Amino acid sequence: MKLNHGTLVVTSTAFSHGGRMPDAHSANGEGVSPELSWSGVPDGTRSLALIVEDPDAPLVGGFVHWVLYGIPADVTSIPEGGGAEYRQGLNSRGELGWRPAAPPPGHGTHHYFFHLFALDDDLDLPAGLAARDVLDRIDPHVINQARVVGTYSND
Repeated sequence: MKLNHGTLVVTSTAFSHGGRMPDAHSANGEGVSPELSWSGVPDGTRSLALIVEDPDAPLVGGFVHWVLYGIPADVTSIPEGGGAEYRQGLNSRGELGWRPAAPPPGHGTHHYFFHLFALDDDLDLPAGLAARDVLDRIDPHVINQARVVGTYSND
């Protein structure tokens, strides 16, 4: 993986890095995906991919909440509840699209990693891929990556 840990930054107006996500983005609320925006997309970027995972989930490999790819390089944000206009992959439930935060009660605070990848190619991947398949296919094309982390608990 060719990484340039430089200019790419991803943020959300819904939560600060390391901060609690609002109930609207959980199974306790509307269950919509949070707004995300980014800047500093490096020269040579042809497309972007987003993978959201919860490594604290009590499952081997954690829980994938969202897989989104084929995002054009000139796009700089996804609105709350958005993303359907891009190719969706499978979350850990085997469904397309965002799966809201829903940590088991009493399981403590979970961390939701929103990984954004800048790619040197538009790979034209088919919809419906699992996160691991997307990561394997984009690996040689990643020129920069960034992440923002939100937290949530049901304690």
